[in-house]
Amino acid sequence: MRYHVCFIWALALGCGGPAASTPPRAEKTPPPPTSQKEEPRTAESAAPLPLVDLGTRKQGSDWPGFLGPLGTGVSREKGILSPWPKHGLRIVWHKPLGTGYAMPSISRGRLFLFDRQTNQARLRCLKSETGEELWKFEYPTDYQDYYGYNNGPRCFPVVDEDRVYIYGAEGMLHCVRAVDGKLLWKQDTKAEFGVVQNFFGVGSTPVIEGDLLIAQVGGSPPGSGAFPTLGQKGNGSGVVAFDKFTGKIRYQVTDELASYAVPTLATIGGRRWCFVFARGGLIGMEPATGTIDFHYPWRARVLESVNASNPVVVGDYVFISETYGPGSALLKVKPGGYDVVWTDADKRRNKSMQCHWNTPIYHDGYLYGCSGRHTGEAELRCVEFATGKVMWREPALTRSSLLMVDGHFICLAEDGTLLLLKVNPQKFELVSRLEGPSILLEYPCWAAPILSHGLLYVRGKDHLVCLELIPEAASR
Repeated sequence: MRYHVCFIWALALGCGGPAASTPPRAEKTPPPPTSQKEEPRTAESAAPLPLVDLGTRKQGSDWPGFLGPLGTGVSREKGILSPWPKHGLRIVWHKPLGTGYAMPSISRGRLFLFDRQTNQARLRCLKSETGEELWKFEYPTDYQDYYGYNNGPRCFPVVDEDRVYIYGAEGMLHCVRAVDGKLLWKQDTKAEFGVVQNFFGVGSTPVIEGDLLIAQVGGSPPGSGAFPTLGQKGNGSGVVAFDKFTGKIRYQVTDELASYAVPTLATIGGRRWCFVFARGGLIGMEPATGTIDFHYPWRARVLESVNASNPVVVGDYVFISETYGPGSALLKVKPGGYDVVWTDADKRRNKSMQCHWNTPIYHDGYLYGCSGRHTGEAELRCVEFATGKVMWREPALTRSSLLMVDGHFICLAEDGTLLLLKVNPQKFELVSRLEGPSILLEYPCWAAPILSHGLLYVRGKDHLVCLELIPEAASR
């Protein structure tokens, strides 16, 4: 029996996803990469290297990591085309991809794209407005997916000033220079922490907090076996903070195992928080020190289930959702603990929301997102945040992901259909629709669209496409 999940991540994610109709060919296994020893911080590694902005479209914003500059899947850009022209959105450029599920990140006119070609994981730097390649960084990878999904990266590249961080499906963590791809440091987390291969490999994109790179690792003690089990133990490396300049381990906490959700940072009551929706539940912690406030258990009672949707933080409320069993829950958090506002746990049917790999988007008291584990049952929903009441549902869109911009949602269905919707808590309001083939997209399309300086980027099975969503004249 196939079990379906996606990072993306996410979806979102990093993500794995529903299996293709034919499994990938076996790939020759290279020698495993080795972990780089910790080195003292140097002037070269610590001082930011100035980057010339290569972009010509000055209005709008960069998209430096998973779910964008706000970490919510929301863009503040204005002036989108609505409705879309009858001939569709203009294709600015497009490029074939290797294997993988990750969307790119964009900073200062540069687009960083992480995929796999044969036995090499590669990070390519392109001009974001033209697709012209500037440089390429590669390293050998031996990852083989247990479930027949493709063997490429699931995690977004993360851009921080003059550095780019990539976290491969096999567990290699690299930091390279954004201007030329020069390697600054690397860590083999699988070897360092004893990571048992997760269901779909490593798929939780790290986040930057101050001088820290915070990542889900989730290692296990020696002799734990080669495959996840229900009784699998952790070894205190569920969450690891690395010095972002050197790769040195600053702290490691919790016996939790890794999931596919991305750590979510927030400020609540003047205090910084990091919420990690790990394999077994939600961890609330202080990101600078790793001090844990609480652990809220939340996972389906079956082995082959994962958590892949990011926590959604609104004020001092945190929403979490999964699709394999319990569904969703809303917590009101406080230093040292939480109160449960509502949950789907006791509902056998009619659960409010069951997010698979997508992260729902909050706006003015409502959550919008895809609910459902399988293609046929998935539907787009609007849910009242405070109560979990379902306001509306739209079936037959397949599993989909959202980007919110300028009073609209850009909705990408997994079959490649691209929709423009009005943000409306009262009803599903379709404005425009483009079919996948017309914009070069093929199933599976599991990563949410991204937007930077008026350009919309979408990806399918083996193609990245750049579309003009905001005309250049309108962006000036």
